[in-house]
Amino acid sequence: MNVITAAQIKEAASYIAGRTDLKPEVGLIMGSGLGVLGDHLENPVTIAYHDIPHFPVSTVEGHAGELLIGTLSGRPVLLMRGRFHMYEGYGPELTAFPVRVMKALGVSTLLVTNAAGGVNLAFESGNLMLISDHLNMTGKNPLIGPNDNELGVRFPDMSEAYSKRLRGIARELAASQGLALAEGVYAGLLGPTYETPAEIRMLRVLGADAVGMSTVAEVITARHAGIEVLGISCITNMAAGILDQPLNHEEVMDTAERVKSQFLDLVKGLVPLI
Repeated sequence: MNVITAAQIKEAASYIAGRTDLKPEVGLIMGSGLGVLGDHLENPVTIAYHDIPHFPVSTVEGHAGELLIGTLSGRPVLLMRGRFHMYEGYGPELTAFPVRVMKALGVSTLLVTNAAGGVNLAFESGNLMLISDHLNMTGKNPLIGPNDNELGVRFPDMSEAYSKRLRGIARELAASQGLALAEGVYAGLLGPTYETPAEIRMLRVLGADAVGMSTVAEVITARHAGIEVLGISCITNMAAGILDQPLNHEEVMDTAERVKSQFLDLVKGLVPLI
C-alpha cells in the first residue's frame, strides 16, 4: 500500500491554491454521470487531475477527471468531476487522497454523491437516496498503516459518519422542492463486477438499501480529518436479481441524465445551507 504523507498533501494543496484566489469551504465529489454540476459553477478554474502532484487519474466513463474551483450558489466550492475507485487498481488511501487535499485547502464540509444499485425493493430507478450510514464491504480501509496524529486520531469514531445535522437540512430542502428523497444505508463493495443476486440478498439481510463501488474510503478519510459529511446516492438501476435483465454501465449513465434536473436543484440548494 502507499502511505500518504503530509508533505504530499501539502504539495498538492499548494499547487491548487496557486491556481486560484478562492478559498473553498465545501467539497463536492460527483459520481458517475453526475459531474454535470460542474457546468453550473461561476468563473471556475479547471485543473486536470494529471497536473496535480500525487493525484491519481480517473479511467471510468462518466468521470471527467478534473477538479474545479469556483462559486456555486454564492459559496466557494471545490468540485471533483469524477473520482477514483479501488477497482481501478488504487489503494483506498489513494482513492481518498483528494479528501486530504480538500482539508488542507480549508474545506470543512463534504458532499459526496454516487450512482448506486437499489437493494431496497421499495426503490425505483431514478430515486435519490440520502445516505444515513454505510457498510464497508471492500475489505479495505484508507487508515491502515502508520497514523499521522496531525491528520486525525488513530481510532476515529464512525457513529455519525453522515451528519445528522446535514441530513436534516437536506430533508427539509427536498420537502420544500417537492422532491421525494429516500433515505438508507449504502453498501460499498470493491467491484468492478456487479454483485450477484445472492450477494444482493445477503446485503438486504445485512440492512443495505443501495450498493455501489465507491464512497466509503472517502467518507472514512473525511471523518478522520474532521470534515462533516453529507451523502446522496442516485439509484440508477435496481441491483442484480430484482429485475429480469442484465446490468450495464450505460443504464447508469442514462438514468443519471434523466434525473439530473432534480439532482442539480437539490445540490445547488444545499450548498449555501451546509
